[in-house]
Parts: sequence; C-alpha cells; structure tokens
Amino acid sequence: MSTRRQDYHFELPDELIARRPPSIRGESRLLRLPVDGPPDIAPFSALLDAFRGDEVLVLNDTRVIPARVRGQKPTGGAVELFVVEPHPGAPGEDARVRCLLRGKRLGPGSTLLLPGCAGVVEVEHGDGVFDVRLPGVTDLWAWLDTAGEMPLPPYLERPADADDATRYQTVFAREPGAVAAPTAGLHFTDALLDALRARGVTIATVTLHVGLGTFLPVRVEDLATHVMHEEHFSVPEATRTLLASGRPIVAVGTTVVRTLESHVRDPEARSTRIFIRPGFEFRCVDGLLTNFHLPESTLLMLVSALVGRERILDAYAHAVAQRMRFFSYGDAMLLRRPGGRWTGTDTGR
Repeated sequence: MSTRRQDYHFELPDELIARRPPSIRGESRLLRLPVDGPPDIAPFSALLDAFRGDEVLVLNDTRVIPARVRGQKPTGGAVELFVVEPHPGAPGEDARVRCLLRGKRLGPGSTLLLPGCAGVVEVEHGDGVFDVRLPGVTDLWAWLDTAGEMPLPPYLERPADADDATRYQTVFAREPGAVAAPTAGLHFTDALLDALRARGVTIATVTLHVGLGTFLPVRVEDLATHVMHEEHFSVPEATRTLLASGRPIVAVGTTVVRTLESHVRDPEARSTRIFIRPGFEFRCVDGLLTNFHLPESTLLMLVSALVGRERILDAYAHAVAQRMRFFSYGDAMLLRRPGGRWTGTDTGR
C-alpha cells in the first residue's frame, strides 16, 4: 500500500490524449480487466456481454453547465469567470456563483461586465476563488446557457465548439450543476441502455455535481496529508432501496463510487470529501466502468484502491502499448473488485 504521490505516475505519449470524441457516440474501445488474468480490449459495445442480468448499474445524472463566461472590466481589461459552485437563489433573488476569476486587480467591489449582466465581486477566498453576485439574473441556468461556454478540461488545449455542447454531456444528464462531465458515462447511447435493461440489468441514478476538486492536483507527496475539496451529492430513494437489495453494484464513473461509498457510511450526508486510495474498505461498489485518468491524480488512486496499484499501472501500460485513447474523450476500462459480488460472465471476462 503506497502513500506516496510519485508511486502513481506513468508515462503517457501526448498523442494518446483524446482531444475530440469519437465521430459516433459509443464507438470507443473497452479494456476489460478480470480479477485474475491479463486484460483484453474489445469494442465498447462488448460491455453488454459482461452482465448476467442481476446487476444494478448506477449512473451519475448530473448535467454539465456552460461554466466558462467571458467579459471585461469597466476599464476594458479582459476577465474570465469560471463557475465552480452555482447558487441559483430563491425565486426572484439574484443568483450568486463561486468561481475562478482570471483578470488583473480584481477584488471585493469590482464590477464585471458580463453578457447581459454587470456582476459584482463580493468575497475573495484566495487562490483565485471569488463569490460573485449577478444582479438581475434570476434564472442562472438560462443565463449560463446564453452567456457561457462548455468547460472543457485544460489538457484538451482547445476552446469548446458546437459539437462539445452535446458530446461533453451524457445522454442521461438531468440535474444541472456540474463543471466537468462524469466522463465514463459519455460512452453510453440510449440503445445500449435499453439493451442492458432488456438483459435484466436495473439502471439506477445518483447525482454528484463535479466541482472545484476535479481541477485541483495533488500537491503533497504524502497522500495522508491531502485534503479533498467538498462536492455535493444526492441518492434517490429508489437507488437506496436497490443498494440494500444484495445485488451486485456496478458504478459508472469514479463520481458514482465516491457518492455510493460516502452514502453507505452516512445515509444522511449530502456532501463528501472522501479520499479513496489503497487501503480503503469498499462497502458498496463491486465493479466500475471508468475512463483512464491523469498521472498522480486522486482518480488514479481510487481505481488503484479497487483492484490494486500494480495491477492498474500494468493495465495502463497495456493500454498505452495498444494505443488506446486517454482521459475525458478517451476509451474506457471495466474493473471488478476482488472479493466483490460481481462475477459477471465468461464472455465479459
């Protein structure tokens, strides 16, 4: 069990970073990692073969908001507002946002000339994080739909375009509030979800709004001293009932893992700072569908906790050798927790 950040490093050729989605949703590849034995690679549609029909597949139905808003100061200087925590406000009240602000000499009292609104900086939290009030904006989601851009991860090294408005959103996105997509869900089509239901798999949902924490790297070498940023979640009653059914639980994405493992520890919780790394005791999740993650990231540590650090790094090395695509718009991997309830099928590895 490693607690050093450097033990979660791997080398990734730049050309393997998927900077755009596949031309057709779902036409990606899937690395299947069994509990024992070598990984294999198949089309993503082969995911269906991994299910017997008694499983509960849990999705994160958060919806990505167009969180990046460009504007200027009254003096003409450019500013960029990146919403990391929206506060829509009560009906008729001005919306407020916690955001990252880029621009010179900004502080409490500063005015931001934004599309259709003159924002007012109210609180400075440090590290570029501010609270901004949006006078006259009483429907925050509608304003962002007009004024904002999709918040693509910085490693894509390009601005968002019209295609990203749909492709950086899952087909099951419902609840607005995320500033990054739950990217494992981007592979699913309505047809594949219907095929899973036809096989007997029950589809359940949770909501975790991906927030500021997804942009913060691990800066400490000793992982025991790393503090996760708070993220808000909810677990519907129907999903709570399924979690207690004894059926195998397969999470789609690390956000679902964090939500479920936080929920089973405190069913009344509505937010989490849980840091899942090797040594963590899983109480709920038996399997995980996930994309490939950044080196030295908390998400790579999470999947290492599920199946073992060396096994994950070997699987990543195999993915690199096979020229799989990495990160948000990249390929996926399917993991089973050793000792978990999910044995799947022979054809599903």
